[in-house]
Order: sequence, then structure tokens, then C-alpha cells
Amino acid sequence: MKVVHVITRLELGGAQQNTLYTLEHLGPEFEGVLVAGPGGILDSQTDDDRFRTRFFPELVHPISPVHDLIALLQLFQCFKTESPEIVHTHSSKAGILGRVAAWLAGVPVIVHTYHGFGFHERQSACRRALYLALERIACRVSTKLIFVSEANLEAARRQGLVREGQDVLIRSGVRLNDFPATIEDRGKKKASLQCGMHKPLVVSVGNLKPQKNPEAFVRVAAKTLEKDPDVRFLFVGDGELRTRVESMIVSHRLHGKVFFPGWRKDVAEIIAAADIFALTSLWEGLPRSLIEAMKSGLPSVCYATDGVRDVIRDGENGFLVDPGDEARMAERILELAQDADKAKRMGQAAAATIGKEFDIDEMVRAQERLYRELTAGEVGARRQLVNFDRPS
Repeated sequence: MKVVHVITRLELGGAQQNTLYTLEHLGPEFEGVLVAGPGGILDSQTDDDRFRTRFFPELVHPISPVHDLIALLQLFQCFKTESPEIVHTHSSKAGILGRVAAWLAGVPVIVHTYHGFGFHERQSACRRALYLALERIACRVSTKLIFVSEANLEAARRQGLVREGQDVLIRSGVRLNDFPATIEDRGKKKASLQCGMHKPLVVSVGNLKPQKNPEAFVRVAAKTLEKDPDVRFLFVGDGELRTRVESMIVSHRLHGKVFFPGWRKDVAEIIAAADIFALTSLWEGLPRSLIEAMKSGLPSVCYATDGVRDVIRDGENGFLVDPGDEARMAERILELAQDADKAKRMGQAAAATIGKEFDIDEMVRAQERLYRELTAGEVGARRQLVNFDRPS
């Protein structure tokens, strides 16, 4: 059974990592093909004999009518040539172009995973309306829509994207057995990060881009340090906002207290050495870093967005804060930094929250079961009966 996965670019993110892991670990009954735009940090991981990769330079993030039309035609030709039983798309641009191209090419089963949405409240009304209209078209030609969080599923229903029985929940998985990481001495690990052996360490992980909102992380750190100068903050990641956040560290006089070390290979060990996890993302599907931190036994303080609300129970296994309420977030971080017993109780509750459904191998098996189910049905008839009317 040939399955073609389509994603816009192989950046260092949860959607990209999970897509690669799926292709690497599909059972022997499946033939995997990956289609992506070039230029991602994970491009080097496509040199794998377990699947084939095709790069299309015209598949780019920004809206570009010329590039988008060429990419649509290339995807159409790719699907005609490959003749897959299933096309499985990820990310907004690849999700729209890939699904439409697959439908035009007569692919029997078209699946899309929402790792989050391309539309959100912080966009202009016109841009958001355009994205929603394109999503509705793509959803009409989809056989199944996979959601990684209940919150995203409910949002899709409110926007009229999902038909009855079209949705399925499959969590974005992580390698649960890798967490918590084993480290000999938490204090020494903190010292190696220049964060102080015995100082409370607040950590976050993600791309330095607007969605992850790293500027808020710096401002929250500044507010926290006004009350307790011993707390240390570390954000693992890199991206377009690095220069901006480094300038903020200088202007807020936070040098030696707030750290942006870039991407590191020892993220699991850093999480294991930390005391608190913080997330200032403005929108999320289901953040892998949060699942990793919770499984490692860290209490979390997060903006109450999308999939975050699926796993954090406010006051039990972490704290939820209204997005943008930086003062409240600083207060919650201080509360955990200054009450070790409460932090320990919440961390234990967090670890107990993360069960088998969040395991990455279970995610792959769930996708395989879905592929078998969809290809076993009379999928040819489904394509002839696609309903372009907006679902009630």
C-alpha cells in the first residue's frame, strides 16, 4: 500500500519530526513516499532507505500565486505518476495544495493531520477569511481529518470544517521511554548550562518564531526576576526572532540570567535538570515539548491555548494562564520556584497524565489502522459523492 506524505518544509518542529518518524516506522505492508519543499533543517534525515523523498522547490510557506500554481501542478503530476492509495498531508500550505491535487489526480483516500491551524485570531480579517475558505475547500475533498487535540477538533467543528464522522483523534506522539532522561547530577547539568547549580531553572523549547512568542518569555523572565533574582530562564531553540530576543536580554539587563543557547541535542537532559517548564505560545496543536516536560515530571506554566488545555488541569498538574497575561505567568512561576513541595506534587501529577496515547509508536500504529480501514472501504464511490456544500 503506497502512502505519500506531503509537508511544506522539514523545519525542526513536531509535525515534521512526527511525519519523518511515521515514514521510518511504517510496517512492511506500506510503501512510504515523502514530498516536501527543500531548505528545512531536517532535510538531511530524508536519506533513508525506508522511504523515498521528492523535493519541490515551488512548495513554499508564503502565499505566492505563481509558486502555488506550479506546486499544485507538480503535486498533481506526482500523484498521477506515483498512483498512491493514500495521500496524507500536513501543515497549512501543503495541506491545501496537496489535498486539492490529490483529489484532481483521483487518489482514492485523502487524509490530513491538523497539527494546528494556519488561521488564527491575530491575523487580519481578510487573511483569516481567505485561509478559512481554502481550508473548507480542502476539507470537502478529504476522506479523513486527523486532529492531535480535542481543542483543535472543537475549533474545526465551530468553523464548519468537519463533516459527521470525518474526524479522528490521534495524538502527536513522543518517545515516552526517553523521558525522563537519566542524568547523574541535576546541579552539574545546570552548571554546564551556566545557570547555577542550585538555582531554580525555568525551561522552554521551540522555534524562535511569532507563534512561539519568545519575546513574552523574556518579559515574563524580567517580571519574575524583579521578585526573585535567583531564578534562571533558558529557551532552547533558534529562528527568525533570535536577534530580537537577544536585544531584549541586553535592554532588560538579563545577561547571565536568561539564556537562548540555540538548538541542542541534549534537550531531554536539559528538561530533566530543570524545575519548571514554561510555554508562551500564542497557538498550538499539541506541543511535543510540553508532553516531554510533563512525562519528565515538570510542573508547567503555560498560556491556555488549544491543545495545551487538553493536558494541563489548572492547579493540579500545572498552571494555565490567559494568553498575554505575563504578570500572572510570572506569579505562577514564582509560586512554583518558591514552593518545592507544590512543584513536586504537580510534577508527579503531570507525569501521571501522559499515558500510552501520547507514545509515538502508538501514533504510528493508529495511523496504520486508519489506513487499513479507509482503503478497505469502497473509497472509489466516496470520491464521486464528495459534497461541496458547507456541512451543517
